[in-house]
Amino acid sequence: MKDIISVILAAGEGKRMKSKKSKVVHEICGKPLIAWVCQQAKKAGIDKQIVVVGHRANQVKEALGDSYHYCMQEEQLGTGHAVMQAYDFLKDRQGIAFILYGDTPLITSETLQATIKYHNKEKNTVTVITAEFEDPTGYGRIVRDDSGNVIKIVECKDADERIKKVKEINSGMYCFEVNDLLQALKELKNDNAQGEYYLTDTLEILISKGSKIGAFKIENQEEIFGINDRVQLAQASKIIRERILFNHMQNGVSIIDPQSTYIEDDVKIGMDSIIHPMTFLEGNTSIGEDCVIGPSTKLVNSKVSNQVEIVNSTVLNSSIDDNTHIGPYAYIRPDSVIGKNVKIGDFVEVKKSEIGDNTKISHLSYVGDASIGKNVNLGCGVVVVNYDGINKNKTIVEDNAFIGCNVNLVSPVLVESGSYVA
Repeated sequence: MKDIISVILAAGEGKRMKSKKSKVVHEICGKPLIAWVCQQAKKAGIDKQIVVVGHRANQVKEALGDSYHYCMQEEQLGTGHAVMQAYDFLKDRQGIAFILYGDTPLITSETLQATIKYHNKEKNTVTVITAEFEDPTGYGRIVRDDSGNVIKIVECKDADERIKKVKEINSGMYCFEVNDLLQALKELKNDNAQGEYYLTDTLEILISKGSKIGAFKIENQEEIFGINDRVQLAQASKIIRERILFNHMQNGVSIIDPQSTYIEDDVKIGMDSIIHPMTFLEGNTSIGEDCVIGPSTKLVNSKVSNQVEIVNSTVLNSSIDDNTHIGPYAYIRPDSVIGKNVKIGDFVEVKKSEIGDNTKISHLSYVGDASIGKNVNLGCGVVVVNYDGINKNKTIVEDNAFIGCNVNLVSPVLVESGSYVA
């Protein structure tokens, strides 16, 4: 069985981003640009992934982690030179090398799979992903013979008037037979005005040897959209956000106003849940069925069970069990565990605390570093005074206790089961 290897180019500086960060680590919906490319390659069945790094290489490695093979391009001398850096990794492989780019996050696994299938079916040496543009200005053109075979790729600046009329453009993404790619790389020259090694020149080398070059034309032009500045970053973000929202709606989630709703890729939402406007769902957040979230609500890395309502509130790194109501204007801080059928009302802040089933904290209270039992009532203005200026201390309120309004529980303190504090 052939290896399928992706070589993802991510060494460029990206000057137009005007940033202290590598271009490919700028984020869309919570993930670096390059992570979107790697994710789609993996979904397409490409398990072996090479990332060619250069400018601010440590940022790229930190963003992706240790699951990739990294090759260093010390000098950025063109796309052909970038692929040359993967030579030692590829030289003992048999199969396909898919050349991708860290700044093209809109490519999909479906397109990658379809390209590989077409490449194998046609027995091509190289398959180029192409698309048709009404205005192809700035793109290299695909030139075919009368039989539809690709005979060359002409850069826009080198095109004559006849070639400029061609609307099929080169995406820069290629599916190569590994051995043929390696042979062509050996013959690449940099005798051009820029003194760079261009990957497109490998196609001319292979065509001159009689190799079969194919083009897989995609219908959705946006997939080959590359990001070079902040404007294009925002445009790509909008497309990916719409894809995410579309998938949730197709799976039975009601999103009242998609244009004002932000949901990251790893978020999971159950059927018949409703997401109101100005809601932000981030990180590894999961929401169960029949929930109502928002408006103006933010959830980060939190687990929400079924039939929960969260209104105008923030929940961070916490869990909320069934039939609980949060808000409006509640703030659930990290490491809080909220039980079933709980009421956390307006202007209540909970931090690193457990709140038992059927407990009510209806308004204007602070609960920090505490364990509150089942069927407890905390009245208006209750404050857990958990910090003495040196240490954080814990308050325990056992089941069925009643804590009246304006009570300060100066930690450490224990309120035993069934107690009444006025």
